[in-house]
Amino acid sequence: MSLRTVLVTGGAGFIGSALVRMLIAESSWCIVNIDKLTYAGNLESLSQVMNNPRQVFSRTDICDRDALDRLFAEHRPSGVIHLAAESHVDRSIHGPADFIGSNIVGTYTLLEATRAYWMSLATGDKSAFRFHHVSTDEVYGSLGAEGLFTEATAYSPNSPYSASKASSDHLARAWQQTYGLPVLVTNCSNNYGPYQFPEKLIPLMILNALREKPLPIYGQGDNVRDWLYVDDHVRALWRVFEKGLPGETYNIGGHNEKTNLEVVDTLCALLDELRPRGDGRRYQELKTFVADRPGHDRRYAIDASKIEHELGWVPSESFQSGLRKTVAWYLANPDWIEHVVSGEYRSWVKQNYSDRNAA
Repeated sequence: MSLRTVLVTGGAGFIGSALVRMLIAESSWCIVNIDKLTYAGNLESLSQVMNNPRQVFSRTDICDRDALDRLFAEHRPSGVIHLAAESHVDRSIHGPADFIGSNIVGTYTLLEATRAYWMSLATGDKSAFRFHHVSTDEVYGSLGAEGLFTEATAYSPNSPYSASKASSDHLARAWQQTYGLPVLVTNCSNNYGPYQFPEKLIPLMILNALREKPLPIYGQGDNVRDWLYVDDHVRALWRVFEKGLPGETYNIGGHNEKTNLEVVDTLCALLDELRPRGDGRRYQELKTFVADRPGHDRRYAIDASKIEHELGWVPSESFQSGLRKTVAWYLANPDWIEHVVSGEYRSWVKQNYSDRNAA
């Protein structure tokens, strides 16, 4: 068993790829990176680490128990960080079946494969093992004008996406309580940053603005979210994985509550500064208000005091600094954007992914 190997699921996604890049750059750990490569899995986001000998990529579905068993047997990891999930609320409203399959059945299958492997370990390796389940603040439902989500907040999911994530959280906790599997759970606020798939608010607004397309805002734009820069998030994930107490939940927030309208206005101002429109008009003029989506939670806000006091983590980026870095990255990486928009990133997989990368 390697004491320095971690299995990361969903490692070609937005948060997963950020975690893999961080681990390669800032740790000595080896990574077994598995991803099904659905529409949001993008190996171009891993291009800088794909040939690193400390990162092994396997195109694997977490619902495939046989494949998971083979990966555990071959690589003998000392832990799992589980990020693989369908994650877009709008998609869950129009097609919930994929969310039930990936987020619930997939998590169950992974937990069972992990439990079988963990049970085979020697006593010392068994006690050192960790299963870190990564979730969302959306499982808590919607807040009013006051208050914060804490680790003790009752679950009240309002969309198929959040319901499926809540189910997976409960499964992870049950495997801790029933079987003793050393599980850690984290619930995070809205992530943003480089390499985010452009169905999410911030990259969608950047791409639409650069293409002179409308900037669609649900309702009046007064829904509130707490925003967390992705590099801050993945460092928090690693802190929990290494220092967290099994059986505990840790909320990870950015301390950056903003309405959707504030986010779009700030983006427009940054783009006016960094990439002015050719005709001299302001990006604000592209804003368009559209009908609200069903079950749109009013406000999310996280109390992240537990992870700060117990594990010493606080976010490094303010919303202003993180958003500036995000906009600058999208402006500096037009090829990545174009490949995603055109679908060419899927061809990149065929050209650069081969069986030699598979575990």
